[in-house]
Amino acid sequence: MAEAILNRIGKGRFTSVSAGAKPAGYVHPFAIERLAILGYPTEGLRSKSLDEFKGQSFDVVITVCDRAKEACPVWPGAAMVHWGFEDPADALGTDDEKRKVFAKVFDQIQARIQVFVA
Repeated sequence: MAEAILNRIGKGRFTSVSAGAKPAGYVHPFAIERLAILGYPTEGLRSKSLDEFKGQSFDVVITVCDRAKEACPVWPGAAMVHWGFEDPADALGTDDEKRKVFAKVFDQIQARIQVFVA
């Protein structure tokens, strides 16, 4: 979700990619659903490994959940930032309860990104 939010809010000032140390192999359907409901493009979003970006340089690397903070390698030359959000993919309960967690985390990430790009 963070990739899509930053790419939209950044209005071309930023290029955002998202990757994980242990990618699930798919983008969670509730993340796609949340983005689509809010009019974000979802075409091309996919699960990616950090390995895909080895050797590339970044200005800023932002980890967004605590598991990512522990598993994320250091990117030489990049400012390392951690924003601790719960991982909505770990939410338990009914589908509606899980959707509420995705919506809450989406709103939290969006608020942080709005401050970041300001």
